[in-house]
Amino acid sequence: MQTISLPLSLAAARRTALAAQGFADPRPASPPTRRHLSRVLSRVQLLQLDSVNVAVRAHYMPLFSRLGAYEPALVDDAAWEHRPRRPRLLVESWAHEASLLPVEDWPLLRSGAKRDGWWRHYAQEVETVPGLVEDILAVVKDQGPIGAGAIEKALETEAVRRGPGAWWERSLVKRACEYLFGLGQLTTGTRRSFERLYDLTERVIPPEVLSRRVSVEEGARGLIERSARALGVGTEPDLRDYYRLGPDVSRRAVADLVEAGTLEPVRVDGWRAVAYRHSAARTPRTIRGRALLCPFDPLIWERARTERLFGFRYRIEIYVPEPKREYGYYVFPFLLDGALCARVDLKSDRAAGVLRVQGAFAEPDVDTPRVSAELAAELRHMAEWLGLDGVAVGKRGDLATPLRRALA
Repeated sequence: MQTISLPLSLAAARRTALAAQGFADPRPASPPTRRHLSRVLSRVQLLQLDSVNVAVRAHYMPLFSRLGAYEPALVDDAAWEHRPRRPRLLVESWAHEASLLPVEDWPLLRSGAKRDGWWRHYAQEVETVPGLVEDILAVVKDQGPIGAGAIEKALETEAVRRGPGAWWERSLVKRACEYLFGLGQLTTGTRRSFERLYDLTERVIPPEVLSRRVSVEEGARGLIERSARALGVGTEPDLRDYYRLGPDVSRRAVADLVEAGTLEPVRVDGWRAVAYRHSAARTPRTIRGRALLCPFDPLIWERARTERLFGFRYRIEIYVPEPKREYGYYVFPFLLDGALCARVDLKSDRAAGVLRVQGAFAEPDVDTPRVSAELAAELRHMAEWLGLDGVAVGKRGDLATPLRRALA
């Protein structure tokens, strides 16, 4: 039976995508709670982790973008604390990249639907050292949650007891820990100053979740369904990218979900490939509000999709030599009423107590006075959330002077 693709305007696709990511919801009037966190997670599905801390840690910012000021301990408690009456909501795993995701999604990621990550290259090296994996697991079982450096010290002490020839290169221990993390035998028990402290997965994931077995096909369908729910509408490669699935398993899952009625094929104006809209997606008439988006916000992960949806070409320039950067080191797109209308290069200067705007750039044909006023208000809000005293604007960019006036 031939599948008919329904037409969808680009504007409608954009509103659908923004609603799916939670940008059609008003920010709460009262301080956000665990219930608000759960609501955001039901939309975005996961939070990417990243070691860069120029402005704010990547996993904290998507919630601020959608909820406004909140207590970061809300995320910390959900991810790295476990109490009898308050079980943890999130667990760390490789998903899009290193991510926090709902505990109940663990079986989907361990189903075999997701391709192994870069850590798989450690397998041959780790396996050439007899007993290394067993020794690491024994140390973690005895002392965890524990960091890689502390594991090294514990193994070194044991090697002294065993005598000559029992030790190995220290960096191999760290690689072995990441290998075991990738396999799912270890996960993050907690973090200390963002250092990952490893623990046995069986002590982090509830037994009823850990014991649930999911086939490759079921895992792929579950992950693609979550991708589609988070994106609202996207092409098959868009859906695949959200959890970094392989093309073959992704295409089969998309076909199954279309047949089941979970996904609806659509033709978005200007898109070459067929797109798929989740059956539960909604398309509001308008999108109102503003948000600063960190480089790792799930709305803009897939740069080609960002350009197709918003006409906004965005690249992260962390690894670009400074003289060759177009906009700056850590640039936040600014979302206003459903459009990406500006970008700012941000840095939290703790010593000076200010949020530094090292560059500010407007997109073509925007209402500069309004964009400047709204951006100034959001930057003040972000600075206050970060515990900074104010905002300082540098000279780079065509929006710098209007933004400085708006802040004044």
